[in-house]
Amino acid sequence: MHYFNYHNNELYCEELPLARIAAEVGTPVYIYSHATLKRHYTAFDRAFDGVDHMVCFSVKSCSNIGLLRLFASLGGGADIISGGEMYRALKAGIPGQKIVFSGPGKTGQEIEAALEADILMFNVESRQELDLINQIALDKGKKARISIRVNPDVDPKTHPYISTGLKENKFGISHDQVEEVYLRASVLPGLEVIGLDCHIGSQLTETGPFKDSVARLIGLLDRLKGHGLELTYLDLGGGLGISYDSEEPPEPFEYAEAIKETLAGYKISLILEPGRVIVGNAAILLAKVLYTKGGDSDGRKNFVIVDAAMNDLIRPSLYGSFHAIQPVVKNDRDRLKTDVVGPICESSDFLAKDRELPVFEPGELLAVMSAGAYSFVMSSNYNARPRPAEVLVHGDEYFIIREREKYDDLVRGESIPDFLK
Repeated sequence: MHYFNYHNNELYCEELPLARIAAEVGTPVYIYSHATLKRHYTAFDRAFDGVDHMVCFSVKSCSNIGLLRLFASLGGGADIISGGEMYRALKAGIPGQKIVFSGPGKTGQEIEAALEADILMFNVESRQELDLINQIALDKGKKARISIRVNPDVDPKTHPYISTGLKENKFGISHDQVEEVYLRASVLPGLEVIGLDCHIGSQLTETGPFKDSVARLIGLLDRLKGHGLELTYLDLGGGLGISYDSEEPPEPFEYAEAIKETLAGYKISLILEPGRVIVGNAAILLAKVLYTKGGDSDGRKNFVIVDAAMNDLIRPSLYGSFHAIQPVVKNDRDRLKTDVVGPICESSDFLAKDRELPVFEPGELLAVMSAGAYSFVMSSNYNARPRPAEVLVHGDEYFIIREREKYDDLVRGESIPDFLK
């Protein structure tokens, strides 16, 4: 459920008309609903009532510090992939003890910074990373708390670019080798082995792959216990999908019940790393129509050219992802099969293709729905386009949580060498 709804045929976010934001902030602009974010986070967290757990929001899905602060205020932690994401999480007020550092390519500098921040644990993804964390911890006179990420070779049945739990993916340590790595980690003096980690992919729309991966983890937990390794945390990652179009993913309580059922009888604290399921449907990208045109003489191809582009929202170009397109003012009008495209000089610059949409006119506003996850965070300055503003709506008020970039921002840090002056 989200709080983007029509009132008298005009699209609102909560109690605020989107047209007002467009008039005062400009377009394109990302608009987030505070009520939706809070509702989704709370529903996910409460689904695991009765089980010792911590919700560590996946920062890679949406990293604005205003939103991270909201999750911190609700008791959440952070799942991070880089030193920059850790900086954001700490800046937002998330304590180190609620931060989990994932990802296969942590640098020595990032590991040092994470140790200084006293994060909860590193999710280790290779033998060499294990050795590096151990050495840095010893050099710093510290103990690094670690979990090891197992690759369970479970098919998540999702887009191949966001699948992470198959043996051909770069993530984690193969399930048939991870036991040996645990035994090695247990004797390294700079490490404290406290957890087991697994993440199989994103936008999963059924519980089966989750249950399959947990079943494999249970077998590993039993074998490690036989070696005297009692682990405190089981990090199950994230990956629960949302509805962009006609998908029917399980509700958080269904996902939680499947996990609880599979883990029945095991006393271990869960770490959960939701991202998309919290923020995906909690935001839109608001754009303005610049021009419309037909691509051939018989009108079989029609284009709506808007001021948002693939640099603002790359998911349709990169993944072929579907985002619903809605007019901000809804009325009776003809419909045409249309491509919604941006100003960038690439044929891949589209937000929707061959979509039955209302006939738009220049100057109208349209909303690109379900734009909260992997949207602004993947934006760029391609074609020297400043990135859009981000706005958080709370009731009938809005707050600019990221200012629109200016042309000066595009060249910040660049310089002309003396010999060219």
